[in-house]
Amino acid sequence: MGRQPRTLRGKVIVVTGGAQGIGATTVGALVRRGARVAIGDLDLVRAEKAAAELGPDTIALPLDVTDTRGFTAFLDEVEHRLGPIDVLINNAGIMPLAALEEEDDASTRRQLEINLHAVIHGTREAVQRMRPRRSGHIVNVASMAGKAGFPGGATYCATKHGVVGLSEAVHLELHGTGVDVSCVLPAIVRTELASGLKEAKMIKSVSPEEVAAAIVDALERPRFDVYVPKSLDALGRVTRLLPRSFGEWLVRTLGGDQVLASATHSSARADYEARAAESAPGAGSEERT
Repeated sequence: MGRQPRTLRGKVIVVTGGAQGIGATTVGALVRRGARVAIGDLDLVRAEKAAAELGPDTIALPLDVTDTRGFTAFLDEVEHRLGPIDVLINNAGIMPLAALEEEDDASTRRQLEINLHAVIHGTREAVQRMRPRRSGHIVNVASMAGKAGFPGGATYCATKHGVVGLSEAVHLELHGTGVDVSCVLPAIVRTELASGLKEAKMIKSVSPEEVAAAIVDALERPRFDVYVPKSLDALGRVTRLLPRSFGEWLVRTLGGDQVLASATHSSARADYEARAAESAPGAGSEERT
């Protein structure tokens, strides 16, 4: 008989970028499991609306993940209001698309600050709070772009590779401490962030609900790799066994090289790209993966 799933009832869980997209869907799934959830988001109006709809065990607080002091203060406030944090879900992220030579440096810095530096800072803060208690769980939302390279999103891929590497290393650092680490690796998720993207034959898109369900399952049955869908794990293993030239041919044949590249000048992404461009470190608003 397998182990009984861990209960999330009464657990204090923080979700960054939790006002919409994957974050908001995950918050809802956690509340239905009886968790007490803190939504951190720059869009406080949307976050407060979501919290109000979910009931008294959900709170919303302003959070700019690029402001490291503010991020720390946000976590302090969560603990003051709800108690010690049991789970931190680093979810906030942006995905502006462009060929690397067309990407301006401001976009590069925004992605590094929001997608990677903020995850490093949040993870460090969580470790410092959880390790002394010998209990806790850190969930970092990466992407399949953290395991492969996709033309049209080179910097995005770099940041997600960074999240995967960070998570791998911290997972090993925390071995035997009672603190778990999970790295979430979804395919294309049908949120605003994926506007204008086309599906490849080899990778089907998934819903925010599927990602949220996978995160909840990883919290109840802790594991490091969280592929969404699960078939991505097998696909990745197979392609890594192939000679590089054949693997690249297969990706091109199945359209994987065009998933991001085909959307770099798509009018369907105009609104998203404009808002992502306003997410400068310390100002603007970060989108949610």
